[in-house]
Amino acid sequence: QAQLTEFGGGSVQAGGSLRLSCAASGDTVSPHCMGWFRQVSGGEREGVARISTRSGITRYGDSVRGRFTISQDDTNHTVYLQMDMLKPEDSGMYYCAADRRGCPVGWLYAATSVEVWGRGTLVTVFS
Repeated sequence: QAQLTEFGGGSVQAGGSLRLSCAASGDTVSPHCMGWFRQVSGGEREGVARISTRSGITRYGDSVRGRFTISQDDTNHTVYLQMDMLKPEDSGMYYCAADRRGCPVGWLYAATSVEVWGRGTLVTVFS
């Protein structure tokens, strides 16, 4: 069974930084695409960032571009999300996601099509 395990999250003052990590194991040993989505209670999951594990090409949601950085360690199938200059509106549950089938440009805008999800980790940014 494929599994994604998230680490990190927590509470931070606006302007601060947090780092999330996500390790893939099981059937997703070789995911083609890994990334992060976030969700505020009652809302839809919003694509934050994704990376193609094959090419290293990254994509970001408009609201985080320039402040967040996604990276990978392909030796242990782990991706990281460095979040800088955090704002209160960045608060929410952050979910790691992975897909073995591909990593299209629009992957961040197709949450309902994601193959595997982590359980989520909570990020709270206070002003």
